[in-house]
Amino acid sequence: MLDSLVILLRLAQYGGAVVLLGTPLFLIYGLRASDGVALGWPRPLLIAASAVVALSSAAALGAQTSVMAGSIAEGLKPASLGFMITGTSLGPAFLARALVAAAALVLLVLAKPSRPVWIVVALAGLVVSASFAWTGHGAATEGPGGLVHLTAAILHSWGAAVWLGALAALLILTVRHRPAPAADRILHQALHGFAGVGTASVAVLVLSGLVNSWFLIGPDRLSGLLTTPYGLLLTGKLVIFVLMLVLAAANRFHLTPDLARVLDDPEDLRVAVGRLKRSLIMETLLALALLVLVAVMGTLAPVSAMDMTM
Repeated sequence: MLDSLVILLRLAQYGGAVVLLGTPLFLIYGLRASDGVALGWPRPLLIAASAVVALSSAAALGAQTSVMAGSIAEGLKPASLGFMITGTSLGPAFLARALVAAAALVLLVLAKPSRPVWIVVALAGLVVSASFAWTGHGAATEGPGGLVHLTAAILHSWGAAVWLGALAALLILTVRHRPAPAADRILHQALHGFAGVGTASVAVLVLSGLVNSWFLIGPDRLSGLLTTPYGLLLTGKLVIFVLMLVLAAANRFHLTPDLARVLDDPEDLRVAVGRLKRSLIMETLLALALLVLVAVMGTLAPVSAMDMTM
């Protein structure tokens, strides 16, 4: 039960983190300042994301302490929580994540939507996303390669959050779209603005993923991709990633140009937006499945840590 709770809380933290980083960044680079501020949904979305991260991080602190202590009753004792915070690397990361997200929540509730607010929230998202690498597999490598692995893990977290957070924003824009000159322009501008950033995010994910795989699997243990629980989940993650790339490429090189060509034709525009909406929904569902796999993988020993002779 506790292990399942830990996985669910990890998933909640991941989901909130990608929105907390990727969505405000998208509002900054993908839209005009006035458009991003005028939209009604970013503020509630970011408030929800920061609240989810703050609450799930605090709950995860208690859940992880309970796992280490052997029971919920023991894990919630002040002495156990105090040891987790002061005597391990996990505790401070949970606490920092919760506090940074709570600070972003207070800012979003008290301040009016603006580009400076999006910048501060994105900075909070950077810290939250990086904190997963501080205590994950990327921080476990010792020796001269430790810093390289940790850096790659942080970049991997940032690349994923930039992509998936923007995907959430694009999906909302598309689902809420109603044909009108201003709304049509905003949607096309958003898609066009994400094109370059999305490509850069994919490049970061691929390069950092290769570095991470070198440390977590190693060239001499590739068979572990199909013979260990961690390897099988990683293989599934790679399959989902490729499928998402196919959809993202179709959006950029086919659906977005189609949308640009029919901006002055209401009927064809409706069809183009419908195709785009279906593609983004499929990509979002794949992203959710990917986050589930990552949440489970974080609780398993990597291939490099397993005895492959058994």
